[in-house]
Amino acid sequence: MKKNTETPHGMDEWADRVQGLSGAPDSQAAKQMVSDIYRSAQDELDAQRAQAEFEREE
Repeated sequence: MKKNTETPHGMDEWADRVQGLSGAPDSQAAKQMVSDIYRSAQDELDAQRAQAEFEREE
């Protein structure tokens, strides 16, 4: 199964929201946090899809 490596849609908007909520002065840190959360969630979805595909094949 192919891993999804795309950049999150609307990452800048999400980073601005995170930065606003946290009061963090560093926008790059907010962007990195959003990217990390997205990739972690995407990895979990990829694992779930792989498990479902494995179970269908059995």
